[in-house]
Amino acid sequence: MRTGYATCAQAHSAGRKRRSGLHVGSGTMEGVVAAGANAHADTGTECRSRGPGCSLRHFACEQNLLSRPDGSASFLQGDTSVLAGVYGPAEVKVSKEIFNKATLEVILRPKIGLPGVAERNRERMIRNTCEAVVLGALHPRTSITVVLQIVSDAGSLLACCLNAACMALVDAGVPMRALFCGVTCALDSDGTLVLDPTAKQEKEARAVLTFALDSVDRKLLMSTTKGLYSDAELQQCLAAAQTASQHVFRFYRDSLLRRYSKS
Repeated sequence: MRTGYATCAQAHSAGRKRRSGLHVGSGTMEGVVAAGANAHADTGTECRSRGPGCSLRHFACEQNLLSRPDGSASFLQGDTSVLAGVYGPAEVKVSKEIFNKATLEVILRPKIGLPGVAERNRERMIRNTCEAVVLGALHPRTSITVVLQIVSDAGSLLACCLNAACMALVDAGVPMRALFCGVTCALDSDGTLVLDPTAKQEKEARAVLTFALDSVDRKLLMSTTKGLYSDAELQQCLAAAQTASQHVFRFYRDSLLRRYSKS
């Protein structure tokens, strides 16, 4: 059995994990507004092959909400809501300049109070995921900053942050080799798998696993796990997340088609 908390970025297999230091960023998002009221809503999708508990909550997304960022998006999963803004490619400080690619920063702001260790850890995981898909070599010696504001947290927060970041990067026109999404799985004490768990389900779960996957090959970009689980359960959760990601990417496509199609 596996125990504890582990994180891996750009893993070649779900069973391999590694640790890295926390990333601390700084920046501002001006003109933050409460989002989601006029968002494009999805009716919801379900993973019927794994029982009644394996379902995704309804999605909603709205882009280009904020005027100052180069791109912005709000993403809603059930009652979990995150607002994202992307600045750049823009001028970068000399101390942070990278000569052959863009410097990518992620700033996560909690709903109330100042960022803590949990926010810094999520920032690092989101940054690692974004770096795996953003074509930073096309904009060397520049800065791309993703600012995420938590509006409400009702479970699967990291997955919602990943989805909001992806849609904001798309809105900003940042070149990427693929889209990405986040999917969270929870394992109950009896081994029942629950996709996109609520905060209550996460609290009661034996293990919570979040995966970031790309849209081309459903390749694993990042994973983070907490709790007790077996290798077989890890593979089961990864397979369920890859299946669920198809619904998330379909929602991305439908949302973008609704925005850019002309009647």
